[in-house]
Amino acid sequence: MKAKNSAEGQSSGIHLDIPQLQKKDEIIISPATIFAPKTSAGRRDGRSGHSVSPTLPAVLAPEKKLTLFALRLAVLEKVATALGYLGFVWATVVLLGGFAVTLEKSDFWFITIILLIEGTRISSRSHELEWQHQSTWSIADAGMSSFRALKSSSRALVESMQNMFSPVSSATRKQSQRSREISETTDAKNIRKQKFKRRPTRIWTSSEVPILPYGGWVCLSRNISQIFHWLQILSAIACVLLSLTKLIKHNYGEVAKGDTDKRNRKPALIFFYSLALAEALVFLIEKAYCAWEVVICKLLEGVNEECDLGASGMISTRRFFYDCYSRCLNGSIFDGLGMDMVTFAMDLLCSNSPDEQLMGARTLHRFSTKEQFSDDTLQKIGTSLPVIERLVDILNWKDPQEEEIRLLAAEIVSKLAGKKQNSLRVTGIPGAMESILSLLQTNRSPSSIADEIGENKIFLDHEECGFWTFNSLGLLILKKLVRDHNNCGKIGNTRGLLSKIIDFTHADEGILKDSTVTTSQVLTVKRSLQVVKMLASTTATTGKNLRREISEIVCTISNIRDILRYGEKWPVLQKLGIEILTSLALEDDVSEKIGETGGVLKELLKIFFQHGVLEDKMDVRNVAGEALSMLAFASKSNCHRILTSNVVERLLEALEIPLLRVNAGRILRNLCTYSGPESFNQLKGVTAATPRVLKAILSGEGKLQEVMVGLAAHAFKFMTAEGSTAVFEGAGFREADLACALVEILRGHRNPHIKVPRMRRFAIELAIWMMRDKLKNVQIFRDLGMEEELEGVLDTTSELDSFNIFSGNIGLSRHSTTIHSLVETALVLLKKRFD
Repeated sequence: MKAKNSAEGQSSGIHLDIPQLQKKDEIIISPATIFAPKTSAGRRDGRSGHSVSPTLPAVLAPEKKLTLFALRLAVLEKVATALGYLGFVWATVVLLGGFAVTLEKSDFWFITIILLIEGTRISSRSHELEWQHQSTWSIADAGMSSFRALKSSSRALVESMQNMFSPVSSATRKQSQRSREISETTDAKNIRKQKFKRRPTRIWTSSEVPILPYGGWVCLSRNISQIFHWLQILSAIACVLLSLTKLIKHNYGEVAKGDTDKRNRKPALIFFYSLALAEALVFLIEKAYCAWEVVICKLLEGVNEECDLGASGMISTRRFFYDCYSRCLNGSIFDGLGMDMVTFAMDLLCSNSPDEQLMGARTLHRFSTKEQFSDDTLQKIGTSLPVIERLVDILNWKDPQEEEIRLLAAEIVSKLAGKKQNSLRVTGIPGAMESILSLLQTNRSPSSIADEIGENKIFLDHEECGFWTFNSLGLLILKKLVRDHNNCGKIGNTRGLLSKIIDFTHADEGILKDSTVTTSQVLTVKRSLQVVKMLASTTATTGKNLRREISEIVCTISNIRDILRYGEKWPVLQKLGIEILTSLALEDDVSEKIGETGGVLKELLKIFFQHGVLEDKMDVRNVAGEALSMLAFASKSNCHRILTSNVVERLLEALEIPLLRVNAGRILRNLCTYSGPESFNQLKGVTAATPRVLKAILSGEGKLQEVMVGLAAHAFKFMTAEGSTAVFEGAGFREADLACALVEILRGHRNPHIKVPRMRRFAIELAIWMMRDKLKNVQIFRDLGMEEELEGVLDTTSELDSFNIFSGNIGLSRHSTTIHSLVETALVLLKKRFD
């Protein structure tokens, strides 16, 4: 950045930062760091860089109930399968192999039938898992067909048993059942309505594959799993009946004496039938336990409610349970314990199925926006580059039928960008900025989606549920990304992005004064201003380039002018616009451009001098004063434009207002420093503020004292040596009192202080003015030990003393007169009179 060269003795320092947007009920009283360099530990929003958000108590993941349930079912299933295999081996090796010839005819056929039906059950079980997996992928199918069948059949069985024992109430229960069926049908229809009708694809939807050309309902893949499910139930029941029949009747045939071939036949058969009975009973116990948890205890519904996934979330919950159960069966029984809902949703999002992608996006969105799950979810997403890439890619989808998943992805990315490390990963993806830019397009037709999305609660009605939502989310993502300096340069380097952001800062009189304007429109303007403000406040070379690029967009300053002119009802927008002007004014040529734009200085002065405003608008007046001070800094033309509005008397009045006096003092000092000799007559009235200035110097402290010392060093130059004595006496102060105060200031600031970095410079400048024409003052300073304090300043000077303006902790616009030169001048004045 081209530094603003200061004149001899000038030094009004201005620090540019990004103050956090305050709430309406907060009043900003000249923040301590606004005109001073910020420490490296500070953050842009004023919080410590090491601050940690309050840790929420650990929350047990609701899906753990499902993984434990799947583990228990898998244990029962594997026990039943092991017993079945043992019975099969026993029958084939011992009975049919060893006793096939000696078995009774009934035993032979019973064993054969049991083996066949057990083989059918085991085989159908493995195939049921495969077909269930295919039948649960679609949102429209509402998930696990076998669980629907199990739920309905189990309920029918329970109610039939109840009817047997309580026939009186059976009619009531049937009516209740019909009500539930109607309710379920309505829910299913609602889910179908929410599902987008996607365009035909080049691949089959697995749940709709006709296995046979004329098989009808039976041969649809989504229904075959139900056939396998009922085959297992019937097989187990048949096995129980056959085994019990033989165990109860005990008719294994007679064994003649001495017939050694048949002596072990009876215990062998008893063992086989017992194994078959045990295997079938364990399997039926497994199904009964599953029905109890699913139908009676409503485990799936309970977990879905705890996860807050909504009605459509039941599909995800059911599928999660099925996948977990499948892992426990196909591998170790503990494999399912390693699953969690977030990882499951991430896998769905990265799939090639549109329905699975939408299902995963819904689940991830809910978990990333729910307070107790948000941190863990965002951490997992942030460490998975493929998931971040998929989310960023979805932002660029333009198909209106995919608006819901795009909206969900934008909200997830906005949450993800709130974490610094994650924001770097997002912007590190090639094309990420272009994808975010696609959210800011305004030539899209309105969407039919009007859901409330995420923590920011963007409420949409039917008229504004289109591009305004995506615009606002896109700006929210950018707002979070620009908190990191590295991302600011990427935004500036993305073609068309900066100009698109500036376009959203436009708010004409109709929008700003219309009480019926939609919230989303104002929110969009606000977020765009916040993004521009943070970009304009960026430090180093990146900030310099961004400020120039922002100012080169022709509508930037005029858009802000309109907000200042018509935005009385929106002080938060006015404040943001003024802060942007203050940041842009860091550049010499941009400062001149702002001053040349008609009405900008006039509107700033109007806001700063506005009387009778509510307390919640006082911070707008403060930032207006900062902007005026910055625009007047080292700009003779801007000083002239300000003075043509006859503001000196009003600035003197502002010195009496506690919340405005600091900025009023800064403006007056810059006017006195940079206006030039032709403005002498307009500024000589500044001497009327001498009593207030002296009072603030002698009794004030901190920032107010620094500003008033700086103002006195330049305003008192409008007084002659003789006239100054009269002014001091008229104000009730002695020059000796002021000299004493200046020595005390140097003594109390033996090292430059980061909050008042120009205090020592201002004090030395004022002391030089006092000693230059009055021998009496030289003697006073000598007696007070001024020489010793000045020598101490020489030993403690630093770069902090060398700059007028600070952006973050970086100094800008170096003083043309070094503090060493000022000290040497003062020492010469002290010694010259006594040589």
